[in-house]
Amino acid sequence: MFRRMLISVLVRQKKKLFLIALTVALGVSLATAMLNVMFDVGDKVNQELKAYGANLNIVPRGTALVSEMYQLDDNNGKQQAMQYIKQDDLVKIKMIFWAYNIVDFAPYLTAQANLNGKPITIVGTWFNKHLTIPTGDEVDTGMLAMKSWWTIEGNTMKDDNLKGVMVGETVAKQWNLKLGDTINITSPQTNNSLTLTVNNIFHSGGVEDSQIYVSLPVVQKLANKEGLVERVEVSALTTPENELARKAAQDPNSLSRTEWDTWYCTAYISSIAYQLEELMPDVRVKAIMQVAESEGSILQKTQLLMLLLTILSLICSALAISNLVTANVIERSTEIGLLKALGATNTAVAMLILTEILIIALLGGVFGYFIGLGFAQIIGHTVFGSFVEPKMIIIPLVLIMVGLITFVGSLPALRIMMFLRPTDVLHGR
Repeated sequence: MFRRMLISVLVRQKKKLFLIALTVALGVSLATAMLNVMFDVGDKVNQELKAYGANLNIVPRGTALVSEMYQLDDNNGKQQAMQYIKQDDLVKIKMIFWAYNIVDFAPYLTAQANLNGKPITIVGTWFNKHLTIPTGDEVDTGMLAMKSWWTIEGNTMKDDNLKGVMVGETVAKQWNLKLGDTINITSPQTNNSLTLTVNNIFHSGGVEDSQIYVSLPVVQKLANKEGLVERVEVSALTTPENELARKAAQDPNSLSRTEWDTWYCTAYISSIAYQLEELMPDVRVKAIMQVAESEGSILQKTQLLMLLLTILSLICSALAISNLVTANVIERSTEIGLLKALGATNTAVAMLILTEILIIALLGGVFGYFIGLGFAQIIGHTVFGSFVEPKMIIIPLVLIMVGLITFVGSLPALRIMMFLRPTDVLHGR
């Protein structure tokens, strides 16, 4: 009997139940899209932020210790105790546990030189270096990917271009340089000299505008520092810092075994720095905390915004369902009164109403889930330019959401049904 009554209601009330299904579908679609993007947004936001600079700085251990001991800035530290990192060791950066989180890295070697008789800073680096890692992987890395906000005139600089130079905007204006011009560089320390052609003029908005950049071997030869670099900038995808990460950053030895395993196997900036120092014992890895903390703050605010949108969409769906179910119950008041007059209890009638609404809501929820996956892809391609991977955990969450908004939305209608008296309804009162 219950099944026959249920089928009868679904057939007779199909238009109104369709509106309920549509309401659920709209709410679930938005919630599904937001949750999928929220669970996938961490790497995507980090990836976007990587375009705005490095968050790790690798320097020789001796230089770092002297700078910290005497509270020297980087320039004074270089003057007091300059040490170097072996260029051959740089492939180890891509051999740590979190190697795939290392997006880009670039080494730097600085030399003081004379440009047409006047002092200038010349910087050697990798522009877009192709590396073969001992693990068999191949990567392309370099400064140009890490400085994507620079405005650069001219053709892309290549690492095998040993005669080209990237000239900062300030230098270009000071010496009235244009693309294709030739400049003479001389090292006052080694008396080595070379002739370079202006391949690019760039604007960085920082101190780099008063410097010139060349391929790393050029400065190594100019300064007689073959195979050596001063420092390395690293851009890594990281997990926002929490209390465990901050505790580990102060003293990793203070962690318990469980805390250690959790910290070491999570992509905190401190754990990545620790792993780099494990493989490269002659260096000190410094986290640029302003960048790391900004990334974490932006990520948390983005996820919070999406969570709030999800909650608001569910609240709106519950309110809309409440109105629709209430109208449905009022319209069927005669039928409900007759059921009660024949001996049906409030519980039995409530079960009938909830079952029919839940069936329709589940159908709408399934439809809304697939629409939400489409919305998630639109958001991913529009905002991040990439595919948003569907998360399986969203499916049980959708089922919970459907049940929740259906039950909450039906409460006002059930309350009306419980106080409905058969005598009033059947006598037209």
